[in-house]
Amino acid sequence: MMATVLLITLVQQPTATADTAAGRPCKVIIDSVGRQARQVEVRRGETNVFAGGGVLAHCEGTGSTLAADSVAWFAGTGRFDMIGLANQVHIRDTAITLDGRFASYYLRQERLEAHNRVVAVNRSTGSVLRGPNLTYYRAVKGVRDTLEMYATGRPTIEYRDRPDSGEPYVIVADRVRFKGNDRMWGAGQVTIDRSDFAARGDSMQLDQAAGFGVLVGKPRVEGKGTRSYKLTGTRIELGLRGREVRQVKALGNGVATGSDWRLTADTIHLHIDRKKLQQAFAWGPRDSTHARAVSTLQTIRADSLALDLPDEVLTEARGFGHALSTSKKDSTAAASVDWIAGDSLTARWAQEPDPGGAGQPKSKLHRLISRGSARSLTHHYNQRDSLPSLNYSRGAMIDVLLKADRVDSVFVTGGANGVQLEPKPPVPADTTKKKPPSR
Repeated sequence: MMATVLLITLVQQPTATADTAAGRPCKVIIDSVGRQARQVEVRRGETNVFAGGGVLAHCEGTGSTLAADSVAWFAGTGRFDMIGLANQVHIRDTAITLDGRFASYYLRQERLEAHNRVVAVNRSTGSVLRGPNLTYYRAVKGVRDTLEMYATGRPTIEYRDRPDSGEPYVIVADRVRFKGNDRMWGAGQVTIDRSDFAARGDSMQLDQAAGFGVLVGKPRVEGKGTRSYKLTGTRIELGLRGREVRQVKALGNGVATGSDWRLTADTIHLHIDRKKLQQAFAWGPRDSTHARAVSTLQTIRADSLALDLPDEVLTEARGFGHALSTSKKDSTAAASVDWIAGDSLTARWAQEPDPGGAGQPKSKLHRLISRGSARSLTHHYNQRDSLPSLNYSRGAMIDVLLKADRVDSVFVTGGANGVQLEPKPPVPADTTKKKPPSR
């Protein structure tokens, strides 16, 4: 259908209440003019239309409406301009609602450009865009099959997957693009924020239908809460279920930190449930740096690592392949270091109340288990000697129990052997030595 504008100045036409021509090019019908209207014939068969004083219009046969202080129709280019001086321009389409101070509708391309204090609402998802401009491409049969939108000037988007989905993700970027109701791209200092989640990067992509998101350009993600976590990497991917982030992946130079742990590896996967971190996995190529987990007094290194963190509380870490754990009795550089190694390693933490009676419980390492070519070197302290005894053990499995950050006992099974070194006893006093004669 040829895009045209029909000007009716004497009789106000009723606006259609239902969209009976969805996906068909818009034929603008001017319903009413508040003050005056004028038609100017530019050449034979080409007439421009100008109207002011408050203008109401609609797309013929649809529920799409347009309202502005004044309008101008340029027949040669097929452009319908809307200007809102005292009030904003109001556009109500089947897909979006759009408000702004100025708007131009290019009917032949089904393209709408809005400027100055633009507010656009996706009627299907409830997402809201606020910014200085927006270009909207209608989904029209024979023109394009999916709506598209572009905005620059650092707009702010309240991103939802449905109108009743609760708290939105607030996304800000230098420029954004939307395709359909579930795909979005952002570029230029992108920020994503919600009460439980924050993300940053130079650019981002979200695909709600595929449940996928990605951040690149110095990306970082932060989980907010009583026990927050952070993740950085060369590239960060998000796994989405509905509108919730259920998985966060760092691909390349991954670094994850929590309230009492730090994890580094080429690749890190964080699993999230009920808006809280539950598990972390780390690994890398065979020729890359080992995955490493560090707590206050503990370091675990292995080809791959798995951390259990129910509701963001560290309870267990498992290392596989060339596993090694080192422990200090305190945080000083000169502290004695215990270590345990093997083909695989399991470390378990227990929760102890804060000694001060306030704040979060503290995680304390209480058990280390090594399996497969297990080796360990441990320091044992007692009240009698100022120096610890040393124990080196080997076996198929070694089980080390700790109390108060110190080794309490070591159990070795399967071809057990080793050596125990006790402190050298002090030299006894020589009572036979004669005293020098007194003068």
